[in-house]
Amino acid sequence: MKSLSINGVEIACIDRGSGPPVLLVHGFPLDHTMWAGQIDVLSSQNRVIAPDLRGFGRSPVQGDKVTMEQFADDLADLLDGLSIREPVVLCGLSMGGYIAFQFQRRHAKRLRGLILCDTRAAADAPEAAAARRETADHVLREGLTLLIETMLPKLFAETTRREHPHVLERVRRVMRTTDPRGVAAALRGMAERHNMTAALSEMGCPTLVIVGREDVVSTPAEMRGMAKAIPNSIYVEIPAAGHLSPLENPAAVNGAILEFLSSPAGGAKVATATGRATDF
Repeated sequence: MKSLSINGVEIACIDRGSGPPVLLVHGFPLDHTMWAGQIDVLSSQNRVIAPDLRGFGRSPVQGDKVTMEQFADDLADLLDGLSIREPVVLCGLSMGGYIAFQFQRRHAKRLRGLILCDTRAAADAPEAAAARRETADHVLREGLTLLIETMLPKLFAETTRREHPHVLERVRRVMRTTDPRGVAAALRGMAERHNMTAALSEMGCPTLVIVGREDVVSTPAEMRGMAKAIPNSIYVEIPAAGHLSPLENPAAVNGAILEFLSSPAGGAKVATATGRATDF
């Protein structure tokens, strides 16, 4: 992995392949390894950048709160550090999607396209925001065990839990090695994120919306509504997948991403994982 000094913190990243750049932004509380099923495939045709966000993976913690805007600015500066001047396609999952919205808001000229994967545009309700802050305090006092065991059952489809338990164990291992201070800082930042629902109709770049068919965190119904509100968008449901669809069904996710990268998105459509599309 490369390591660059960005905004006073070292950001580690994978930088692989050549061609039009694709930026993969991981979810919470994971790291770049969640894209293992995508990096090799996408880098055969594109330059793939997969960072560890500050406080996760090999990127150290800085500060007791990191907002989605700060993460987005880190990504813009990372592109500068890698001498990437051309517009990128940014793919963000869950928290990575929250960051993608802020990147689009603050650095729109740097985007060729967006891929919003298992995420949501709405902000936390006050009760949910308070729960995030309480969880941040708990993680700092007691560690990550309770958070991990609470989150894991919500992240995966029944098919994954039954047929691919090694995927759950892989994610559990990544979570266990995450610095609690980075987890707490991101939780506080997510609690303060903006509600982007009203801004969806103003998003100007082609957008692919991907969701696991069994996602109970950012549900297909919610993400279908998001796709309908975004001009020039495509909606894809991934079978046999929950909230971590790129890990659970990488072949279907890769197919959707490669098709999106190979041709401009044209109008609002709804697609299957095999790429067939119909109008909303």
